[in-house]
Amino acid sequence: MREELTIIVPVYNEEGCLMRLCEAMDAFLRQSPMPTQVLFVNDGSTDSSLPQIREICSSRPGYSFISLDRNRGLSTAIKAGIDHIQSSYIGYIDSDLQTSPLDFLLFFEFLPEYQMVNGIRARRKDTFVKKMSSKIANGFRRYMINDGIQDTGCPLKIVDAAYAKRVPFFDGMHRFLPALIQLQGGKVKQLPVQHFERFAGYSKYHLFNRLWGPLNDTFAFRWMRKRYIRYQIAEEFENQPVTNGRI
Repeated sequence: MREELTIIVPVYNEEGCLMRLCEAMDAFLRQSPMPTQVLFVNDGSTDSSLPQIREICSSRPGYSFISLDRNRGLSTAIKAGIDHIQSSYIGYIDSDLQTSPLDFLLFFEFLPEYQMVNGIRARRKDTFVKKMSSKIANGFRRYMINDGIQDTGCPLKIVDAAYAKRVPFFDGMHRFLPALIQLQGGKVKQLPVQHFERFAGYSKYHLFNRLWGPLNDTFAFRWMRKRYIRYQIAEEFENQPVTNGRI
């Protein structure tokens, strides 16, 4: 893999945010110490997001996109992006502008010592209900799986692509990315990052899926972790294949 970074940006009906997101992303791309590109993953948007993405990618260097056949959910959008990417590092940011791409600049110091750098949303600019439901879900997850991750849902991450591509994917996987890296023996660094009020549009999550989804998925993760297969090859010997009786 090339020593590059590709940032996945899942998009579902974010027509009001995309141009402002690109302005913020352009500022980061000009300062990134590593060759960087952006991959939009359109998750079946029904507004003008896809036409905007096409325009952005055709007029700006460093931007590409893939578009799913219909709305598949955040975990599937992230998996599709990871499957598509060939760079050595994979970043992730939401398209709602509640985090800043410039905070990625803080992450590079910890690569490659850590296989993932995960943000912690400091002074969150969310509603009381949103913050409390997230606090409950994060607390329950830490209690049940003891991963030590303070803010697993922070939409600002950089991960070693070799580890990302080995992540066992399931619906709701995006809530456990740091724990899934740890499951492979990877180290996760956590850093405070900025957090802002949503610039436009609306959140796709509500009280029910902010609480029930994470709680239910935590039990699925515990089941999967007990059965996860991990190994290292201690010795290897390869010989030439035999073709028509000849080596």
